[in-house]
Amino acid sequence: MKPSGPASWNPDPDSGISIEWVEANGLTFEVATAGEGNHLALFLHGFPELHYSWRDQIPLLSEMGYRVWAPNLRGYGGTSRPEGVRAYALDNLVEDIAALIDASGASKVTLFAHDWGGAIAWCFAILAPRKLERFVVMNLPHPLAFRRELKSWRQLRKSWYIYFFQIPLLPEKLLGRSGAKPIANVFAKTSCNPQNFGPEVLATYVDAAARPGALTAMLNYYRAVVRHARTLDLGDGMVDVPTLMIWGEQDVALDVRGTEGTGRWVPDFTLERLPEASHWVQQDAPDTVNAILKQWLPKAQA
Repeated sequence: MKPSGPASWNPDPDSGISIEWVEANGLTFEVATAGEGNHLALFLHGFPELHYSWRDQIPLLSEMGYRVWAPNLRGYGGTSRPEGVRAYALDNLVEDIAALIDASGASKVTLFAHDWGGAIAWCFAILAPRKLERFVVMNLPHPLAFRRELKSWRQLRKSWYIYFFQIPLLPEKLLGRSGAKPIANVFAKTSCNPQNFGPEVLATYVDAAARPGALTAMLNYYRAVVRHARTLDLGDGMVDVPTLMIWGEQDVALDVRGTEGTGRWVPDFTLERLPEASHWVQQDAPDTVNAILKQWLPKAQA
């Protein structure tokens, strides 16, 4: 299967990051890669991001001895864009991650995730189709905690956009205006450190969202989670691997109360709250996030 377009990120050659095309689960994934070895650090991005959102973390993990893969999830950037809402349901998204791990050939895996990547990663960590060493999640609560929070007005008020995205075509029309420039506003107007989202950064996200069919694919994640809500059975929701949650408290989409009680489902749980960071925590406060990761994660063993 051929990529659906050119690479959506051309890393600086001096960064040690390269773009590879990986076949997995019947799709072609555009993957930012770095480092080598048998311990894979697998990074899953959110909406409306790309593998590019991990640009400050990829070199760190490579320096720590990990082999790093940061794929564009299905529908994003140059990764394949299957048609139809059902293709973006959580069972398929979890299968993508298992297939990427298999394609890597790695013997150990540490999973990192943010936002929508976090929703997929939580399901993966709970169901454990492949063994994880550790799990790092940023600004996405445990699914059972999020289900609890959706019963509150404070979270429902923040989640209004999920219901707006259920409308056919209109969200694509609004977000796609002027070559998808409204995507830039999603970051620029909600970040705590807008200097970290300069013209080059915003152009990378806007250009990827403006590709034919990209916005529909990206929005289909939200449509599928409502229309095909029962594709996975998460059982008791227990996660049996050490888990680190990093949370930017200035999050306009997710209330920080969603972090409360996570230890009920994750016995080995560490929470780091960043009062001056937004939902885009790893881009908003990359130095702080990297310092936390460096302290919490062991170096990869050769």
